[in-house]
Amino acid sequence: MNPTRRTILQSALALPAVRAATAHWKPKLGIYCKYSPANMAFAANEGFTCVQIGGGISPDATGEELAEIKRTLDAGHLTIAALNAGGNHFEPKVQERFVKTIELAGRLGVSFIGTSSGAVPGQPLEQQVQAIVKLYESRYFPACQQHKVRILWEPWVNPFNIATSPVGFEALLTAFNNSPYVGIQMDPSHLAWQMIDPVEAAREFGPHIYNVHLKDAEILWPLVRRGGIQPLDKKKWWRFRLPGNGSIDWRGFFTALADAGYTGGMNIENEDQFYYPNYDGPDFTTSFKEGFRIAHAYVRQFVPEAPRA
Repeated sequence: MNPTRRTILQSALALPAVRAATAHWKPKLGIYCKYSPANMAFAANEGFTCVQIGGGISPDATGEELAEIKRTLDAGHLTIAALNAGGNHFEPKVQERFVKTIELAGRLGVSFIGTSSGAVPGQPLEQQVQAIVKLYESRYFPACQQHKVRILWEPWVNPFNIATSPVGFEALLTAFNNSPYVGIQMDPSHLAWQMIDPVEAAREFGPHIYNVHLKDAEILWPLVRRGGIQPLDKKKWWRFRLPGNGSIDWRGFFTALADAGYTGGMNIENEDQFYYPNYDGPDFTTSFKEGFRIAHAYVRQFVPEAPRA
């Protein structure tokens, strides 16, 4: 009998699971945010050990500007777990900017960049996958190899992404044939509102996860029961929340990561409207900070405190 993709992935979990069973689990816990000295000071003061940066650092930053950023991070004993970059990868301007982001990651010593996969709307899945492989291998992988950077797909549902579910993950990972330049940025909230089990997905794809967003999704069941998931009145029947305020089984999710031996970054992403507005200029608002603190307290029930850099 030929092994299926699922059995191969499950078998790959065996060794990491043994390692996790014999060692204290020590992932890095941080926040996803724009860079500013004030935001980094907040992260350090709250006891976080890493950040994921999604803005605030120009790909064209000078060497001295990057040196100052590194000094700020070192002062707070913080590491950058990953950068983040969006856009449609089939647009030439996005490709140019993304290559610069890969170069920026290399200059900062950052190994991962979270993004969407790219998409060719209207084309069959197999053809889209083939187009993505061709694009990455010709446009991105030379820079990834030079700067030691891996591109991570997040299951964020948008027109420029086919890596939105286990079906998309499997199709892409199979086509890229275990390339060292691609992987998954797991965000369980994007799976939960699609009615996909994040715990099962984390177990199936554990060896391919290199960065994690900690964000919850609340299903507004009274709206679903009245209008279904495609309501005629277009009412939104789900919303992003802080961890613990939605439908995700966080105990099960963290256990799946621990079983997989995951020790990378786990960054709280605050898209909870109860704690907005989020920024005042480049810096966090008071309400946004409070959201991070509340999420931190909740997550600490499940995640051990990692040593500071």
